[in-house]
Order: sequence, then structure tokens, then C-alpha cells
Amino acid sequence: MFAGRPTGLYHAANLSDEYGCDIYLKRGDLLHGGAHKINNTVGQALLAERMGKDRLIAETGAGQHGVATAMAGAYFDMDVEIFMGREDIQRQRMNALRMEKLGAELRPVERGSATLKEATTAALKEYIETSGSTHYLIGSAVGPEPYPEMVRFFQSVIGSEARRQFQSQEGNLPDAVFACVGGGSNAAGIFSGFVDDSNVDLYGAEAGGSEDTDRSAAALSNGEPGIFHGFKSYLLQDSNGNISPTDSISAGLDYPGVGPMHSRLKELERAEYHPVTDEEALEAFDDLSRLEGIIPALEPSHALALAKKHAGSHATVIVNMCGRGDKDMENIAEVEDFELG
Repeated sequence: MFAGRPTGLYHAANLSDEYGCDIYLKRGDLLHGGAHKINNTVGQALLAERMGKDRLIAETGAGQHGVATAMAGAYFDMDVEIFMGREDIQRQRMNALRMEKLGAELRPVERGSATLKEATTAALKEYIETSGSTHYLIGSAVGPEPYPEMVRFFQSVIGSEARRQFQSQEGNLPDAVFACVGGGSNAAGIFSGFVDDSNVDLYGAEAGGSEDTDRSAAALSNGEPGIFHGFKSYLLQDSNGNISPTDSISAGLDYPGVGPMHSRLKELERAEYHPVTDEEALEAFDDLSRLEGIIPALEPSHALALAKKHAGSHATVIVNMCGRGDKDMENIAEVEDFELG
């Protein structure tokens, strides 16, 4: 009840007519807090309580994981500190305010690009120094073991629900499943429900950045294997192994690596991963808002844009709508130079 599960599997009839295939949306945007992150934070907070720890720390980019951690901390009566890059605080001001109103202490990170990468580094350093009383509640399927597998487990409820719901509604399985991939937690969750079904294609949409720059955050599409933040996976790096700068309109996808589960699925050719530009994501954002009355976050807008590209190849698809777009409206208004009146 607290998180709001199960979420619906919604047939987007108007969007389906526009794209030329049946589009089903797994409505993670309807969860408490507006994103899938609450699945993981409640699970890890219970684990922290079992271990006798009364303090949670977390990193956040788009702010949804920070908000969900603050919610879990309030519910379980734990102290919470959230590390967030200064750049992300500026473009996700509403979520920063929500965290503080929920009782969390916001720790701005100034170094480097002041985005998710630096926030994660700062949180890891804090955890090393305070691990006796602190649980580091990592938000994505990254970091040292057992975090990637633990986050995937807590998010697997998305895939198990979606599989059961689609079979109940349609009597079979979808042709394809689409999800956005930054660190990869929402995609790991929904893919887990279909990964053993070889007749269901899996697609991950990475942040391709703006068409006007040569930067992206598409580690699986453009990166090479390396080690970062305690895990081995595909990373955006230079010839010397230094992490390359990233860029995306989506704060939640603006990360130079990806969870090791997705690297494995790529190498096994079980899932395909493709970059989606900022411009394509904004177009998909407008499509869903205008045709269905659903305002998505910029992160799942990338997944929807990729589904649009592949619509002609599939009759039925599920798109994981992992977050709602309230948090992105100021950013979008600034990008589009929008003025009321």
C-alpha cells in the first residue's frame, strides 16, 4: 500500500494509432513519489533496519531516488543524507525541495561536472568512512557486489507484474519490451520478467545527447569495458582509461557507465541498446502528453522514442514508464524557451 503497487499496464490506444503498433505502458509513474525508485528504497531500508543501522545515505541524479530514499527514511524513522551534484540540483530543484521537506539533508557536490557521477563518488567515500552505522542505499544496478544484483531483485517486481498483466489481458507475451538505461535499474527490473522468453525482444534506450554536440551518456553503444565505482562494465572513457564527460537532457541518464547486467545482456546478444538523442526524447515526450494526457519523465521518454523507431517491426510492445514528468517541466520550458501567454 505504501508504495502503490501493483501499477497498471495501460493500453495507449491513441499513441498506438499514431505509431502503428499496440503500445502498452507499465505505469511506474503512478507509484508513490512518481517513479520506480520506491521499490528499491523500501527493500534496502528494511535490510538496513535488520542490520541495526539507523542512517541512510544515497546518491541521486534526477532526484527521484533521493526523494524515494527520503520517503523510506521518514517511514522507518532513519536519518537520511542525499548526495546530489550542484548541476542536477539546479535542473531538478523541485525534487531537491521535496527531499528536504521529507526530512533528508541534501549534500551538494561541487566537483567535476557536478552531476550523478560525482554524487556517487562522494556517497561511496562517505560510506567507507561511516559504514558501521550507515547503509549506502544505492539507487541503480551499479556499484560493488551485492548492489547490482540486490537492486535488480528489488526492481524485478516490475517485470513479474508486467508479464502477468500482459498475459491476463492478451493471452500471450509482447513482441518487445523497451526501457531507458542509465545505470539501468528500471530496465533490469522489467527485463527480468522476460529475459528467459527468447521470443520477446529487449531494447534499452541510452542517452544519446544533443544533436548539436559530440557528447552522450551511451556507455553500451559507445563505451569500452572498464572498472568504475566498484564494478566492471562498459564505460565511456578515453584511451588512457579516464572517464569521459557525458551529456544528456535527462539528469537520470547522465552517467558514464551502466550496470553489469546490461553489459552481459549486450554481450550475449539477448538485448539491444541504442542511443536516443535529446531531440528524439522531447518529441516522444510531446507525443505521449498530447495524445494520452500522460506527462512522462525525460528518462522513459527515451524508451518511448526508441519504441517509436521500432514500431514497424513489432505488433505489440511494452514501454516501461518508469517516472512522471513533473520534475522535468522547468527544464523542458527552458530548453524550448517556453513562455506563458
